[in-house]
Amino acid sequence: MIRVVIVDDHPMFRMGVRSLLLSLNGIEVAGEAADLPAALDVVAAVRPDVVLMDLHLEDGGSGVEATAALVRRDPQVRILVVTMLDDDDSVFAAMRAGARGYLLKNASPDELERAVRAVANGDVLFSGPVAQRALGFLTGARTAGSPFPELTQRELDVLDLVARGLDNLAVARRLSLSDKTVRNYLSAILAKLRVADRAQAIVRAREAGLGGA
Repeated sequence: MIRVVIVDDHPMFRMGVRSLLLSLNGIEVAGEAADLPAALDVVAAVRPDVVLMDLHLEDGGSGVEATAALVRRDPQVRILVVTMLDDDDSVFAAMRAGARGYLLKNASPDELERAVRAVANGDVLFSGPVAQRALGFLTGARTAGSPFPELTQRELDVLDLVARGLDNLAVARRLSLSDKTVRNYLSAILAKLRVADRAQAIVRAREAGLGGA
């Protein structure tokens, strides 16, 4: 029996997915959550085989942060992202956080079933529209060496978007993070680069080639 936890802030979506999963042989819904704290609690309590994770959670929470927190607690947890977001930043952020699969919410019931069973079996699965991006990420197609080796990959992501002129809220939306988390990343970036403010960080980033279109 595959035990699934659904983490999504939309009650109607949770209801629909629960009904679908309960109609399938060998799958049961072991719990649900709408925000990060509830997700941590229910996953710890029921220890599911698969967690279905949306990227936007209740009260502005981030499914990427929830994924990372769950993986830190248990590296063997298997998380399948199910979201409306199909942009590169969301896909790569989820993968870096430790997601084992990425499915769009417009996927068919058969696709969702296959994805749940595949991730439960230890496979990594991405829906068709995002598979090529995932492949490029996994093969290092986007890796060209870091201009700031002292920064983590996520800090580089934040710095790159800031260098493009995005404000904190826009960066948070692009990376599926909370505004507070973006502020924390920026504080770390300023300290590591030994610059006084955001403007100086942008200058350093653009001199290093970040912030391009």
